[in-house]
Amino acid sequence: MNEKARKSSARPATSPAKSAAGRTAKSKKTNSAAQARAATATRRKSAPEPSGGAAAADAPAAVIPAVAVPEPLEVAPLAYENPAFLNGPDGRLIRIVSEYMEPLARFRREQIQDTVVFFGSARFRGRDEADHALELLDNTGSTRLAPREEQPAKAREIAEGQASTLQRKRAVAAVEMARYYEDARRLAQLLTRWAKNIPSHKHRFVVTSGGGPGIMEAANRGAYEAGGKTIGLNIRLPFEQAPNPYITPSLNFEFHYFFMRKLWFAYLSKALVVFPGGFGTLDEMFEILTLTQTQKLAKRITVVIYGSDYWKRVFNLDALVDTGAISPKDIELFQFADTPEQAFELLRHGLTENYLAAEIAAASDEDLMAGMTVEDFLAPEIAKTRK
Repeated sequence: MNEKARKSSARPATSPAKSAAGRTAKSKKTNSAAQARAATATRRKSAPEPSGGAAAADAPAAVIPAVAVPEPLEVAPLAYENPAFLNGPDGRLIRIVSEYMEPLARFRREQIQDTVVFFGSARFRGRDEADHALELLDNTGSTRLAPREEQPAKAREIAEGQASTLQRKRAVAAVEMARYYEDARRLAQLLTRWAKNIPSHKHRFVVTSGGGPGIMEAANRGAYEAGGKTIGLNIRLPFEQAPNPYITPSLNFEFHYFFMRKLWFAYLSKALVVFPGGFGTLDEMFEILTLTQTQKLAKRITVVIYGSDYWKRVFNLDALVDTGAISPKDIELFQFADTPEQAFELLRHGLTENYLAAEIAAASDEDLMAGMTVEDFLAPEIAKTRK
């Protein structure tokens, strides 16, 4: 008997029942595997195809809703040309700096070294130069006339008893103010003719005003008639106004900020002439006097108060001395004058003693230009402040 036969005869015999059970178990395994393969195929069919695959290529494109094409945009304004920004709160610093740099550039270009400032009422303007009649304006610097009941009475109205007490008082004041108008005009002429003959590469002691009507117009007018340059520093106010026509066009300024306008009044001036006026005149006068009294400005300013009768009715400086509010020596900060010739002599003396004499002495120094830059040579002489 060979080896295979022996192994076959040695294997135990399988019963029919066991054979049937084995076939059943094998069939179940086969069915489970088939079910698993079917589930996997179903999942693969339901899963999305990778991007770029064949299924994506065959899928229909998504529908995008139609949207109207926007209108072409205008070019956005440059920041320094954007009025909404420049005129808004965020542009305030730029506006302030502009009211320093732009006048400075013009003063340099026009070769203005220093000024003499005239202050006075802006509420009167000349109406008929023949008889020096005046009209009263509605407000300081306004182009609109005050109401009829506030105007100075005419001679006929006074004679016929048609004038009110206020109108009669205004008529008397109108005659006085007409005289002050002509005196300011005359003083500006005298000052300008003298200053034009001062040897200098720049314009000296240029007559400067607030640019409006009244005494301001008279000052600019006198300088204009004398053939000199003359400056008007106007302020933008919330009513109709206009600069007077006698201002040199290239030196006609308009400010938004009062404090920047005040800076240019104070820092270029070597002298101040104060004619009769109201709140604005008082404000400017006492501001300059305070800067002089406290020695804040590192320069000496000649202050002439014109019209002693008017000013001594307006305030009593002796009372300030008596109460100790000011020192007796503070009275020496200014001088009174009552005629154009008297005021001119005070100005000429003060300007010569405080500035021209020192400049003449310095001119003999060989090193006059030593240390000076082109900017020093061309720029206006802006006062320095003491720390």
